[in-house]
Amino acid sequence: MSPLDRASGTVQHAAPRPFDRVLVANRGEIAVRVIRTLRRLGIRSIAVYSDADADAPHVRLADEAVRIGPAPATESYLDPERIIAAALESGAEAVHPGYGFLSEHAGFAEACRDAGLVFVGPGIEALEVMGDKIRAKRHVEASGVPTVPGVADAALDDAALLAAGASVGYPLLVKPSAGGGGKGMQVARDADELAAALPAARRIALAAFGDDTLLIERLIERPRHIEVQVLADAHGAVVHLGERECSLQRRHQKVIEESPSPLLDAATRSRIGQAACDAARSVDYLGAGTVEFLVSDAAPDEFFFIEMNTRLQVEHPVTELVTGIDLVEQQLRIAAGEPLAVTQQDVRLQGHAIEARVYAETPHRGFLPSTGEVLAWRAPAGEGVRVDAGIDEGFEITAHYDPMIAKVIAYGSDRAQALGRLDRALADTVVLGVDTNIAFLRRLLADPAVRSGDLDTGLIDRMPEGDLAGWSPSLLDAAARRFVREDVADRLATTAAGPRAWQSATGWRPGSLRPPEVLLAPRDHPHDIRTVVAQPEGAAPADSGDEVVRVGDDGSVWVHRDGESVAFVRIDRRARAEHRRAATERGGLAAEPDLRSPMPGTVTAVFAADGDTVEEGDAIVAIEAMKMEHRVVAAFDGTVRLSVAVGDLVSRDQAVARVEPHPVASEPQSIDGPHEGAVATASHQE
Repeated sequence: MSPLDRASGTVQHAAPRPFDRVLVANRGEIAVRVIRTLRRLGIRSIAVYSDADADAPHVRLADEAVRIGPAPATESYLDPERIIAAALESGAEAVHPGYGFLSEHAGFAEACRDAGLVFVGPGIEALEVMGDKIRAKRHVEASGVPTVPGVADAALDDAALLAAGASVGYPLLVKPSAGGGGKGMQVARDADELAAALPAARRIALAAFGDDTLLIERLIERPRHIEVQVLADAHGAVVHLGERECSLQRRHQKVIEESPSPLLDAATRSRIGQAACDAARSVDYLGAGTVEFLVSDAAPDEFFFIEMNTRLQVEHPVTELVTGIDLVEQQLRIAAGEPLAVTQQDVRLQGHAIEARVYAETPHRGFLPSTGEVLAWRAPAGEGVRVDAGIDEGFEITAHYDPMIAKVIAYGSDRAQALGRLDRALADTVVLGVDTNIAFLRRLLADPAVRSGDLDTGLIDRMPEGDLAGWSPSLLDAAARRFVREDVADRLATTAAGPRAWQSATGWRPGSLRPPEVLLAPRDHPHDIRTVVAQPEGAAPADSGDEVVRVGDDGSVWVHRDGESVAFVRIDRRARAEHRRAATERGGLAAEPDLRSPMPGTVTAVFAADGDTVEEGDAIVAIEAMKMEHRVVAAFDGTVRLSVAVGDLVSRDQAVARVEPHPVASEPQSIDGPHEGAVATASHQE
């Protein structure tokens, strides 16, 4: 099989199709991924969609589509009754849950089977045992599998967990028992941090999973996160397909994954693979699943069970590329009762594959999720490159769902070639209209530790924070040219009543015509103003050379070049003068009294009462969006005046509170932009 076959995921099989009609109970890139395999196998695909996804790519790709409710996930994708009704209405024989949403919901699996539908996933026992981290940990401990020291007792409240923390020993990791993908995980290095982490983790867990049960574990410093892909059929066969290295994480959320791991040798690979198979057998597992382990970087022959994900994983493409096995097809065939067509001896890992997750987020604003209309989308191509995406131009990215919008995967004969291909593919990936982490991903891939394979889960957190100081001059020039082009168009439109030189031209000076000057600033840093001299382009195309340029509804100009993109706004000279005057009145400092929401979302907590005295750094409100919680904090000492309450919906940059400085307060720190005080406290879902 050629690398192109591996990259496209179109390996052909002669076996008949396992089903005639399958409903995909998910959205975005995973729904698109599942539908592609269904189409290849000749199975009729049925999509479901909320009002926010009525024209989404997965809806257009499917053979049929059924509306299941309004935009909020709790009223659509997370409602088992609506999904079951859609499946029955469409005549589906089976339901593929994808990942996230209801994929690990034992009640949903049971409801499918009660309705006569095949649930493409494991049995009820496996979902109940492995879907609960506390039960899973106890279960594997009874089987002799090593686990991380901790306390796992659903009956313990926050006070009991706080008391237990000292016996386990700091630092600690607080984890919701239900769900996965790092949602709700909090690190506590002492008792005070644990006391703050527990209620935050419970809020996130309850919102994301409907279950706020927590457990605490010893935090292993500089660990490697290694997971093993398993397949198990109804006839007792269980095989593993090698491991994936998932150590490059941010706030417990995977960012880059690869297979095989550069850490493990053949002997350890065999041992950890066998342990994963044993864990699957212990619950009579059925289908595709992933067993996750922590592996000590200092002692790679030791590993500790973390959890088992009873579903397909986001990072499954890297396993598909190095094994040549379509995991979605295997899920379908196993669910139809077919025996596995491969034995453990048949599994061979060939070459190397690396995947990068593309998120709609703003790295220089603490990786806060970004929302908006996709103005431009161009997927990369090339040898060994595969893209799984769920967006298109004109698609609206909202705060209702996870911010992951695409995955770019590269396959090579070895790790170095795969890294090079992935970097080039990311440079060729164009997303305009929302901020993304693409430039950050390229910076991460260039890190010497990543190049050498010296990875651990804290590597990203130790990287220096990125900023906008290093834009390419070409981005600034392209934005300036586009603004000038708009000026030319506006002036031409005004000449219908009779052109006059002082109205239709710009840059007039006695005896000469000067090129126009444009004041520009990044959209998120409106006070970082640059003066650019630009020549008008007249009727030049929107895209020039390697640059892609688009204009948003708010008038901002988005520019992409070589994997880097920035949204610029034009600054009015009078507005700049007013800002300087206001800053002078505040003592020349940029910090503003208004505290603003970093993005659209819902107020989930208010930590101060109106009129309270607060200090710099105090949390004022918590805002949840895209399954992340963010705290807005005071920029300086003063008296707080609240503008919102728990449950309120807020828009990006909306004022949620105001801090009135004390008459003799100490000078506040200078914080740039409208988003000061935004602190992310939880991670994306998978």
